[in-house]
Amino acid sequence: MLIVSEEVREALAAGRPVVALESTIIAHGLPRPQNLQVALELEESVRREGAVPATVAVLDGRARVGLDKQQVERIAAGDGIRKLGHRDLAPALATGASGATTVSATAFLAARAGLRIFATGGLGGVHREWTSTQDESADLALLSRTRIAVVCAGVKSILDVPATLQRLETLGVTVAGYGTDRFPGFYLTDSGHPVDWTLSSPEEAAEVLRAQDALGGPESALIVANPVAEAEQLDPELHARVLADALRECAERGITGQAVTPFLLDFLVRHTDGASLRANLAAVRGNVRLAARIAGAWSR
Repeated sequence: MLIVSEEVREALAAGRPVVALESTIIAHGLPRPQNLQVALELEESVRREGAVPATVAVLDGRARVGLDKQQVERIAAGDGIRKLGHRDLAPALATGASGATTVSATAFLAARAGLRIFATGGLGGVHREWTSTQDESADLALLSRTRIAVVCAGVKSILDVPATLQRLETLGVTVAGYGTDRFPGFYLTDSGHPVDWTLSSPEEAAEVLRAQDALGGPESALIVANPVAEAEQLDPELHARVLADALRECAERGITGQAVTPFLLDFLVRHTDGASLRANLAAVRGNVRLAARIAGAWSR
């Protein structure tokens, strides 16, 4: 039920660098037709850095690590493409469903295929009002038991960032800033919270992966928190104002559960005139380039 593309299989067998890419951003994160353009652009960005892209998705009940262009187009344009976390994989495979994989599902399938580096935008995390909702992304627990490096721009700033960092510490997931001692805030260069470790080069990140293997400890992830460039971040004052409005409207409309995140993200896009989307894309592009460079250092 897990199909690894020929290109990815050959690269892994030859010890060449490979980078896993999630597909939720294609199916659910961006408007059409920009989503397809971005998906193909990110794959090409990986190739320019000398690595092989491995976009992950489920098509017709088959988990796939590495898609061809036609399959990427199907994820981008197809109706009925579900959003799949790792808990959804078994029923999706059993029923022949098609879906785009979130961080948790992508990390799980990529690790099962033998990949070690994964690039995404931002992680899920602990939601605001956790004490009353108990709402926490499945990403966190999955990463506590999956040996993969996740290059991301921190966690989405609509979440409870300090609670998420505390939860990652409790779960034993290593978090390191890339070129910074501050934890990035997805749209923002700095979430306002520190990190304990800083990595200064792709080679240093690869050395952490080698040390993880040498220690033989718990099969947990390494989060490489790569901040969006300050010139490309969302204006912090605009972000704070619009997010406050979004949270207030969310509460007034009684939106809860899985509907909260897409509502808040869409609100930010609409009320920042697309600036939040541009910051999101800048972050993803930077993460993909860095992940390919880490994969290169890892393969060497």
